[in-house]
Parts: sequence; C-alpha cells; structure tokens
Amino acid sequence: MIKEARLYKKLKNKSVQCNICQRRCIISKGKMGYCFTRENRDGKLYTLIYGEVSTRHIAPIEIKPLFHFYPGSKWLSLGTLGCNFRCLGCQNWEIAHYKIKNQNSPKENKFPTGQAKLKSTEYISPEEVVRLAKENGCKGLSFTYNEPTIWFEYTLDCARLAKKEGLLSNYVTNGYITKEALDMIGPYLAAFRVDIKGFSNKFYRWLANVDDFRGILEVTKRAKDKWRMHVEIVTNIIPGHSDDEEQLKGIATWIYKNLGEDTPWHVTRFIPYLQLSHLSPTPVATLEKAQGIGREAGLKFVYLGNVPGHELENTYCPRCGKLLIKRLNYSILEYHIKNGKCTYCQESISIVGGFIRE
Repeated sequence: MIKEARLYKKLKNKSVQCNICQRRCIISKGKMGYCFTRENRDGKLYTLIYGEVSTRHIAPIEIKPLFHFYPGSKWLSLGTLGCNFRCLGCQNWEIAHYKIKNQNSPKENKFPTGQAKLKSTEYISPEEVVRLAKENGCKGLSFTYNEPTIWFEYTLDCARLAKKEGLLSNYVTNGYITKEALDMIGPYLAAFRVDIKGFSNKFYRWLANVDDFRGILEVTKRAKDKWRMHVEIVTNIIPGHSDDEEQLKGIATWIYKNLGEDTPWHVTRFIPYLQLSHLSPTPVATLEKAQGIGREAGLKFVYLGNVPGHELENTYCPRCGKLLIKRLNYSILEYHIKNGKCTYCQESISIVGGFIRE
C-alpha cells in the first residue's frame, strides 16, 4: 500500500529529505531513498510498503532474543521488505535486500544474486494485526525479520492501536532510527532489542555502509532513559572483523556505563552467509572470551547465542550463582525466579514480567 510518509522535509526543486533513519536521504523528484522503500512523487515522499507483510509468525520472545522481557511469552512477529543497512552477511537477505521497483523503471526487480523473484506480500491492516495477536493469545506485536524503521508509519499505527487494546509492542532493530522518529513511536514501544554490530566506524562502513555508528548508541540510550523501554543488546561476532578485544571491550563498557549493569548482552555466533560465505563460523571459544569481557566490564547478564545447549544461554543469579532460567532452543525448561527475586537467595533479578507458561 502506498501512503504519504511521515517525518520528511520539503526542499527546493521538489526534492525532499527523509527523516526516518539517520541516513536522512535527500531524494530528488522521481527517485528513491537508500532503502528503496520510499519514493519522491512530485515533491511528496511516499512509503511504498505500508502494511505489506512479507513474513509473519507466532514466535517466542526468546527468539528475538529478549531474555529478560516476559519470559515464555509469544508474539505476533511481522516483517516487510527492504532495509537501510543491507549487511554483507544478512541472514534474511531475500526480504531485507529487496529493492522495491521505482515507478519510473520498467525493469523487473531482482534479488542481489539475480536468482529469485519477490515472494508475494500480503496487506494486513493495523486492525487485523491486533485482532490476530489477541486471537492467538500473543502478548503483543514484534516488528522483526528486517529493519522495522523501514515501515515506520505502519509500525506506529499498529503499536498505537495495540497499546489501546492492552497489547505491547517491540522493535528488533539496528538502532539507526532518528531521534525524532524514536520520540514519535517511543510512547508505544515497550522493548527495544538493538544490534550493536561492532564498535568502530571502520567496521560499520565495511559491513553496512554506515559512516558513523555513534548515533545508534545515542538513540539506544534515549530509548531507555527518555522512554523507559526495556533494552537488550546483540552483537553478532564476525571472525576477523568484530572479534577483536578492543571492539568487544568497547561495547561491553558502553553498555555498562550507559544502559546499566543489568542490561543483557547477547554475543552470538556468526553463521557464514551471502557475501560473507567464505568466512568461518565464530569459534565458541571466541564467544566465551566475549562473555568474560562482558562480565569483567561489570555486566551481570551476558549470553551466548546460536550455540544451542551451551550453559551460557541460561540465566544465573549474579549473587549466589544458582541456575535461575534454563533454556534450550528458545524454550524455557526451568524457572526459579519469584516476584522478581532469586528463589534461593532473594537477590533482585531485572526481568520485566513473570514467566508466561503455555
């Protein structure tokens, strides 16, 4: 569905500046922004993907991953097309790297490899999304699979309606949203799961063509401080690129100083894919080293991801060391927290909401 975009500025000669993400694209008449989902039509900016759902599932919160936010709950998870990053090793490239066809281009759209055509999308109204979530016993809506900022107008309408109907919403995001867009949707998001992919401009430039990653840090801190969102951080560690001690220490220290010692940090295993298929998966020893760096920096909860069955995907009491939450493949096998406290030593554990059992 085509709809006039929010947060853009009209410029001379019918050009516009999009202010949804930090690229702040200046788009000439008849052209599209970096994400290939927003088009300047005669001096007005339009989103081309309002309500166009490419992927939807009922999924556990743990798969986001969000480990300290209503454990065991299920969410109606939605994705669309396009991305403002298009990372080299994207696991969801079929939808995230897709470029919507420009109205002035007669050529059929292709994926980056030229091997596949667009899978069909379905239009789902915000009202229908909320109805589906309630009908399926979901705690709320999760905007995920590709960058949720891409269809900001739709996620805003959905999250606003969801809140009115007693549901929650969360973003699984690269954090490159602008401050003004964050402030517009801030009252309606309960959780913000952010990728901090590395800790240098050189790395971000290589991976996603982003010149300055510091804006991601500023927005993430703003989500927590101004809007009181629950925040968890993920770092997918790419061998030879984001596995050096300097970057890992930088991320861990920044989380500790700016988000707090209770903020979960997920260090996840890179799986070779797309343009990074020639690399090797992250050694488990590297992930364990990163976990140690996080703990040395003062973080209480550092988890390993993409290593099913590893003991460090569980939650342990930071005081007595007892196992509090045992996980396996996004399922909770044991849960020993009551009224927000360790059942063994009564240490307060920073988890939003109690365990939701099916």
